[in-house]
Amino acid sequence: MRETEPNGTIRFGTFELNPQTGELRSKGSRVKLQDQPLQILLAVLKKPGHVVTREELRAKLWPADTFVDFEHGLNTALKRLRDALGDSAENPRYIETLPRHGYRFIAPTAPDAIRPKTTDSGPTRWGLPLAGATVLMIAVALFVMDGGGLRSKVLPRFAAVPQIRSLAVLPLKNMSDDPEQEYFADAMTDELIGELSRIGSLRVISRTSVMQYKGERKKQLAQIGRELNVDAVIEGSVFHSGNRVRIAAHMISTPTDQNLMTETYESDLGDVLKLQREVAESITQKVRVKLTPEQQARFRQAPEVNPEAYQAYLAATYLNFGLYKENEMARSYLEKAIEKDPGFADAYVVLAGTYAILVEQRLGSPQDVYPPAKQALRKALELDEENCRVHSALARIGWRYDWDWQTAEREFQRGLELCPNYVDAHWYYAVYAVSTGRIELALAEMAKIRDLDPIQSEPLSSEAIINYHLRSYNASIEVGKRHVAQFSNNWVAHYWLAVGYEGSGRTREAIPEYQKAVQLSQGDSDPTASLAHAYATTGNKEKAQKILHEWMRQSETSYVSPYMIATIYASLGEKDRAFKYLEKAYQERSSDLPYFLKADLRMDSLRSDPRFQDLMRRMNFPK
Repeated sequence: MRETEPNGTIRFGTFELNPQTGELRSKGSRVKLQDQPLQILLAVLKKPGHVVTREELRAKLWPADTFVDFEHGLNTALKRLRDALGDSAENPRYIETLPRHGYRFIAPTAPDAIRPKTTDSGPTRWGLPLAGATVLMIAVALFVMDGGGLRSKVLPRFAAVPQIRSLAVLPLKNMSDDPEQEYFADAMTDELIGELSRIGSLRVISRTSVMQYKGERKKQLAQIGRELNVDAVIEGSVFHSGNRVRIAAHMISTPTDQNLMTETYESDLGDVLKLQREVAESITQKVRVKLTPEQQARFRQAPEVNPEAYQAYLAATYLNFGLYKENEMARSYLEKAIEKDPGFADAYVVLAGTYAILVEQRLGSPQDVYPPAKQALRKALELDEENCRVHSALARIGWRYDWDWQTAEREFQRGLELCPNYVDAHWYYAVYAVSTGRIELALAEMAKIRDLDPIQSEPLSSEAIINYHLRSYNASIEVGKRHVAQFSNNWVAHYWLAVGYEGSGRTREAIPEYQKAVQLSQGDSDPTASLAHAYATTGNKEKAQKILHEWMRQSETSYVSPYMIATIYASLGEKDRAFKYLEKAYQERSSDLPYFLKADLRMDSLRSDPRFQDLMRRMNFPK
């Protein structure tokens, strides 16, 4: 293709551009246009109707020895050019985007040198033969109505924007010079997913499924979208330097590979919550999702946050709360965040989580740990009543500690009402439902988890727990095998496979799986108690007693779950001691009782005892 060199004024739409002076006018008035947007406009006008690649623009605007964030620079310059022209990437009149390839000028242009002249000679515009006019009218009608897809084929940019009912936010790329800022990019991804998860009419894939695409990707976005079964995929980058944050976001339609959005957002770190909601709101506008008045208000009302507090908060969320030392470190960061900004609601929510995980992994006493967790959540609720994570956490405490089933139910429903796509809340609600005997509800929640988390382990965990409560041990084996094959380093996968084996009478096959679970869990007493039970039931009581004696020694200096001690005594046939520790678990309001008691095969030898029936009555499980 031969490039044309624009000479003289070029006219398009209501605009006139003088390439020599760089002046752009519209209806006689000058339009302000900076140099880089002007150079892009000139580049695409030189090749009207043809693609100008991103590499061509890079070479023209940013020579090889120029250090610059090219993606951000190009997106910013294009945005300024489109603003000047009143154009948009979604419905372009002048400059069309070809995702990840380049840009094309699509409007008719008229240089002065080739402007058509009026003449009286020859046929006038009304002098066409009747047959030709008829053909033209039919062609125009077909074009307007898009008959046979004519308009969409001839001018793809006029094709309707596809309806978006589901999307995935891929891990945002860290564009900062500091590799330690990786946690910042991950946190921005999490927060963006969290904000979008509040939209009930939009299915948003959970972070656990999208994180597998972190790093360099060879797959096209459309392929990733098909793997996640979504209508659109969002990718982007985060640049964080000093007190400034910039997010670039690009969204494509999975079925059509059509570009739906290319935008850049920037703010001070203190306004980062507002920035996150601005990005989320922009996405909802691009996919034409209907928001409730409450959702619209939330997007527009974001509190400021102290930058030091936010940095400490992010450092905490990057740690693994399941490991005791990292949990303590996270709590220290969160206390610092709250000290710097007492009005930062999310810091209180995550602080409560550091306490709750200690109990749920049996690393701390419920009476020592849950009260400060509840206090932190009450403060978070004062600051942000519509924070779905607060309600989900209150539901878990109502279930696992207060044994207040009505409050737990109410808080679970409120949390899911606020964030219908919050996969963790669905997971806990599914487990709560099955532990209180509502199998149909648990199955419904499991189906939602599969939709939101199609790749990771939560759906398999939910299915395993439901099978456990139904005592469907053969089904547990099948799920456990799939779980182990997909997530071989996940101790829960080996644990549920072992439970399936033991419940099916194949206890000797269960023992190596329990051993693997103990090894991978890094100290959780649940798989260890199950291993002791398997030892005892296969005649190896000495190994079970050895575990018990080690726990009794350990309990003199640190916390050991009395419920788990009771399971080993039950395995050894020492019922009186088993009930002694069950009563101790009841008095301390052990979180293991509401979770395990109704279905635990380790307790089967005690179920016919009147003392066990009395304990079940006092637990007051929902009917």
